[in-house]
Amino acid sequence: MASPLDWKDLAPKAIGLGAPLLGQALGGPLGAVAGTILAQALGAPAATPEAVDDAIAVAGAASAGAAEAARKAESEWLAALAEIGRAQVAEVGATQRAEMLSTDPLQRWWRPLYALELTLFECPAFALTLLHALWLGHQPGIDGFAGLSALLMTYFGARFGVLGVYVSGRSREKQAGITGQPPVSLLAELIRAAVKKK
Repeated sequence: MASPLDWKDLAPKAIGLGAPLLGQALGGPLGAVAGTILAQALGAPAATPEAVDDAIAVAGAASAGAAEAARKAESEWLAALAEIGRAQVAEVGATQRAEMLSTDPLQRWWRPLYALELTLFECPAFALTLLHALWLGHQPGIDGFAGLSALLMTYFGARFGVLGVYVSGRSREKQAGITGQPPVSLLAELIRAAVKKK
């Protein structure tokens, strides 16, 4: 008894009909969704791999009708992907705006508190400890700081990196809160500036 067909088994046929993107989709995690679109385009009686395979066989794998149906299905598949992408962007934007306008104290204050803790407490504490060891000539303390210098540089580099992202993004978030549009990323701004120079 032959094993049942899977959507990925139809990927080569879809590619052969001139729908390479649809064929890739059939072999991926969204194969069932792409297969349903292909089944509708071919007029298959059911959205199953077997029914679609039969519909291709009836239409003739080399026929213009099957190729046209496959290209139509690919077009609908790409439109569905674009719609999913638009929905995801809108959802992310709504989430960002909700976070920016949130009255939750933790949501609004964690980044300013992070900046204050790092610049007013943590860095001065490390600096004072090191200066105290140097002032007293406490060799074990000096050796300890020297041995940990690479780790400390990595640690503070990461901490100040997060702070830098916060500082650069805060003005964009305020602007987004006013305009109601998601903030433009730093990369997008750089690309826009490069395009303007051309």
